[in-house]
Amino acid sequence: MLKRFGILVMLLSVTVLSSGCLTAANPNNPLPINPETGGIWDKFFVYPFKWLLMESADLFNGSYGLAIVAVTLLVRFLILPLMIKQLKSSKRMQELQPELTKIRDKYKNDPQKSQQEMIKLYQVHNVNPLSGCLPILVQMPILIAFYHAIVRTEQIRSHDFLWLQLGKADPFFILPIVAAITTYLQQWITMRKTPSMMENPQMKMMLYAMPIMILVFAISLPSALSLYWVIGNLFSIAQTYFIYRDTTPKGGTVNE
Repeated sequence: MLKRFGILVMLLSVTVLSSGCLTAANPNNPLPINPETGGIWDKFFVYPFKWLLMESADLFNGSYGLAIVAVTLLVRFLILPLMIKQLKSSKRMQELQPELTKIRDKYKNDPQKSQQEMIKLYQVHNVNPLSGCLPILVQMPILIAFYHAIVRTEQIRSHDFLWLQLGKADPFFILPIVAAITTYLQQWITMRKTPSMMENPQMKMMLYAMPIMILVFAISLPSALSLYWVIGNLFSIAQTYFIYRDTTPKGGTVNE
């Protein structure tokens, strides 16, 4: 969880810096998306999102808010296999914590031996301790490219959806608050399904620290990105619930 928290901080920081870089050159007219002259980033990352958003908006009678919801769900379904693998791996890691603690205590004066025994334990149980970070690393370019597509597409920046102007921050802070609440719920459900996480003080700290961080960032970002975050969180809450329900039998072990 700490690794994921650090990566998420970096992700949101890069997103905010991207906002500054885009608007610093021309605050009223951010750089347009040009797949022909914009290089690899625009051609293979940003422009596909713009195309998806534009096509989706056409399907929803010009509603870019609904287009953002549709594209967000599409992206989430595409990375669902990766997220399932990450959740299962995280659950296995939590189940191994008692054995890992025993290894640390037994070889506390021999870090190298302790590391070797941990690696053996991971191999025996087919667990990759780094796999929990992979989905977040995959989402980093997705979220940043999605942000660029939003702020660099004039139709989206000027489009109204519900009480929002998608290119500007939520004036009533409703979406940032919902984003923080859904982030909390997502983590709480995961921790409740894995009791050992509830006993870890660091995990409890992250339960409250991450929603606060999301709230702070979302207040300053365009509401379109907050909308993306809320829909993604709701999807993750449902995903986590069903994955843990289907993979945790009464005996409490993961059923592969």
